[in-house]
Amino acid sequence: MVLEAVEHDMRLYTREDFSDLRVAFIHYWLVTWRGGEKVLKSMLKLFPKADVYTLFFDENNCRPHLGSVDVTTSCLDYPFLQKCYKQLFPFYPLGIKSLTLKGDYDLIISSESGPAKGISNPSGVPHLCYIHSPMRYCWGYTDIYLKSMPKWSRRIAKWRFKKLANWDLTTVDNVDAYVANSQNVVNRVKSFYSKKAEICYPPIALDLFDRDLVDNLKEHYLSFGAITPYKNVRLLVETFNKLGKKLVVIGTGSEKKKLERLASKNIAFLGKLNLDEVTSYIQKSKALLFPGDEDFGMVPLEVMSQGIPVIAFKKGGALETVVQNEHKPQESSGLFFDHPTIDSLTDAISRFEELENEFDPVWIRNHARKFGEDHFQFNIGEHILDLLNKKSRTK
Repeated sequence: MVLEAVEHDMRLYTREDFSDLRVAFIHYWLVTWRGGEKVLKSMLKLFPKADVYTLFFDENNCRPHLGSVDVTTSCLDYPFLQKCYKQLFPFYPLGIKSLTLKGDYDLIISSESGPAKGISNPSGVPHLCYIHSPMRYCWGYTDIYLKSMPKWSRRIAKWRFKKLANWDLTTVDNVDAYVANSQNVVNRVKSFYSKKAEICYPPIALDLFDRDLVDNLKEHYLSFGAITPYKNVRLLVETFNKLGKKLVVIGTGSEKKKLERLASKNIAFLGKLNLDEVTSYIQKSKALLFPGDEDFGMVPLEVMSQGIPVIAFKKGGALETVVQNEHKPQESSGLFFDHPTIDSLTDAISRFEELENEFDPVWIRNHARKFGEDHFQFNIGEHILDLLNKKSRTK
């Protein structure tokens, strides 16, 4: 292993060693392609000899993004189970225990929003956890998930969530270093795990900044991303039912059909679109609406890369990406609303429409560029080197 060579000649790791390191990435599941998967892909670019381990792997959705990377899946990975992977949460510990690392590795990186950090590591290989969030259904968001379930199942689900949380705590010390996607998640790691985490903001694809800023006629407001309970797209539907303004909703998820039935004709649900189609709708948007309490949230920055402002709920990761300066809107990337209510969001939309023409698309894009993939890869590389060199000194 590279580790043995480093010990032998008593030198420290450098970035030049990355091309030779054998790295095992443990990702919670590869079923959809969203923010967590984009982070995984960016880290894989640093380590050409890496392998991936995951609970579930949808070849159609994810293989095109991963190329020839070797992917090993758990005992749960059957097509009929992939369709209900979120409902299988009581079996996640079983799934992660069934994953056995193949051969010798120099480094383990768990990409964590589920059970990934629970991977067995009998050889004591250095383990860095890039944590998107402690499991939401166990830590802080349990009630939101329970409310989305049939009433008859809630008592059983609550008990199972508690059991999963207890198991999750047994895996906390598997990790040598935690790196979180935001200060928001740093705080959650400290609160729920009693562990210190460093910050490394997720990567925004650099090709988004290569597209020309387009001064299109702004036709609609936009919602973009997963349509799941904690994203709170319901608030947007209820608000725009009342306002009658045009809202475009891009994305899929467990709440989509329910919200489509609730929505008035001024709200269009477009489902999953390709990047060029999404970009076209972004460029024609007045603003992105971001109503959830997110751990971080890459979508606002992806929209800002096209010079479009954001109206966001004033909580969670949005506080680290949205800049509000109502006295100087030309130096703002959007506005906040204080409460997840129709009245609060309606007030924010009214304030936005008074200032709409004063936002500066170039300033907004330049702000988003600070979160580009090159910054992420440099920063995560520094955290990895720090862990490897600390561990090698103790050998």
